[in-house]
Amino acid sequence: MQLRKPPSPIDVPAGARAVFLAGSIEMGAAIDWQRELTAALADRDIIVLNPRRDEWDASWRQSIDEPKFRAQVEWELDGLERADVIAMWFAPDTKAPITLLELGLHARSGKLIIGCPDGYWRKGNVEVVCKRFHITLVGDWAAFVAAVAARC
Repeated sequence: MQLRKPPSPIDVPAGARAVFLAGSIEMGAAIDWQRELTAALADRDIIVLNPRRDEWDASWRQSIDEPKFRAQVEWELDGLERADVIAMWFAPDTKAPITLLELGLHARSGKLIIGCPDGYWRKGNVEVVCKRFHITLVGDWAAFVAAVAARC
């Protein structure tokens, strides 16, 4: 397993399989589930694209005119496009509006595996979208890890 995080280049060689870790990041509200999933996939021959930036600066303006913010968003969009699998976790104590946006963007891609436990504020919406577009949906962490590992 190889790990890529922003701002480093995505750099996925032709023929390599990549997994993008989409989902709750909200600093202070979401545990670092990306680290746990990456550890669970450590023995796989894959590239993990983890958007959780080590040196995130909350003072960056949420604007296309803010170069570092824009670079982060573009890194994520590029990673989602390049990935063979998108592992998406909705942590119950978060809102995760960007994750909902990404769910909508990639619902038809065939790449998604969704983990959405009870307690997530929009679980019903996630369930309806997953059913409509035949997306794998699981409701607990162990099943999510198993589903992602099986797809890799």
